Amino acid sequence: MNQALAVWLLLALALVAANLPFLTERVLAVATWKQQGRPAVKPLWVRMAEILLLYVVIGAVGFAFEGNLGNRFRQGWEFYAITLCLFLVMAYPGFVYRYLFRKRKA
Repeated sequence: MNQALAVWLLLALALVAANLPFLTERVLAVATWKQQGRPAVKPLWVRMAEILLLYVVIGAVGFAFEGNLGNRFRQGWEFYAITLCLFLVMAYPGFVYRYLFRKRKA
């Protein structure tokens, strides 16, 4: 795999992973969220926890790509702060769909 393909694949995976918590009511798209006596709606804190977990998973995939292509470089806290902000920006379309565009059922 060449470097350009790895970068585009990682960006596509990050875009899908960032929006996944907002597009489904299942936790990590696998397990159902259950509440007693009410419809199963994931709270915002669960969605944020999913985003953080998926950020770590996508970061691990990125480090694997980097290690496969050559030497891995050490990163400081600035790198992680910027990539987390970029991941949150990638999650914005899903947030808008879930909380701003989608009509609530009465």
